[in-house]
Amino acid sequence: MPTPALPCPCGLPAAYPDCCGRFHSGAGSAPTAELLMRSRFSAFAVGDTAYLLRSWHSSTRPARLDLDPEQRWERLEILTTERGGMFETEGSVEFRAHYREGRHTGSLQEHSSFSREAGAWVYVGPLSPVDFD
Repeated sequence: MPTPALPCPCGLPAAYPDCCGRFHSGAGSAPTAELLMRSRFSAFAVGDTAYLLRSWHSSTRPARLDLDPEQRWERLEILTTERGGMFETEGSVEFRAHYREGRHTGSLQEHSSFSREAGAWVYVGPLSPVDFD
């Protein structure tokens, strides 16, 4: 788990508790699809499976989620965003997430769909095939 002094894993310059940590703890909810995407990346980085499941659309959410303890999510690049603003109900975010697994480094690229469910942004799923590098 990041310490309060360290920048958030999502890549924004704020400290984790002031950035994605507030969404993970339930103190706030992501106001845009992009911020939800960033908070989900941070949840992968810190191993917060409860938040990942909570922020997944009920129609596509898996019953459980097991993260690989050897995989470390290190950096996120937001490539494009379409809609997904504070007053919208749908949007998409294309991103590239970089990881390390032992001595191997790689990335995952996905164009993801987001929508609002009960007023909160949630991850629906990929719009195109997921590309692992």
